Amino acid sequence: MAEYIMCQTDSLNEEGEPIVYPRMKLCGMCDMKQFAESIENGTTFTAAEVKGLLDTISSKLAYWMSNGYSVKLDGIGVFTPALGFKKEKSVETLDKERMNAQSLQVKGINFRADTQLVSRTNSGCQLERSDKKPRRSSSQYTPEERLALAKNYLEEHPFMQVADYCRLTGLCRTTASLELRRWREDPDSGIAIAGTGTHRVYIKKEEEK
Repeated sequence: MAEYIMCQTDSLNEEGEPIVYPRMKLCGMCDMKQFAESIENGTTFTAAEVKGLLDTISSKLAYWMSNGYSVKLDGIGVFTPALGFKKEKSVETLDKERMNAQSLQVKGINFRADTQLVSRTNSGCQLERSDKKPRRSSSQYTPEERLALAKNYLEEHPFMQVADYCRLTGLCRTTASLELRRWREDPDSGIAIAGTGTHRVYIKKEEEK
């Protein structure tokens, strides 16, 4: 039996009320050993054989994606590599004329689940509501605390993207974008903007001499 929690965002709907959405309450994480043993119990394969096969699948996924392919596994989903800028590169490398392959690296893997996997997960899922009360996605931080989190992040990183701010603060993307806009328009926030279009990022504002 799985439990769900009702959460609400800082974004408002057409009636001016917070948007409410359900989120599954995770019990933990199934690791490789548990996963392999669960397959062993239903097949003629040993857990060691399953683990070896999974290691091979991981290796082959990396091979095809590193060569510019997305990988589709029927019944599971599509894996696609995502690029980003290296942490040690300065914001100057965002200049389109100066940017090159040495500025980039694979920063993550995007996954789009197969509809069959979603359907199988849904058919085996029995939900009940958790005792926890609805909570706001960012209620744990005040605006001032979120600004402090952003400034601390920029002390260790050359730039910050909207997705980074979402992870730091718990804000949804729309609200995070609006708040970052307020920070960069505030001359005392310590946050500025660099780049254009899809390469727009937020940086530490240089102190005026």
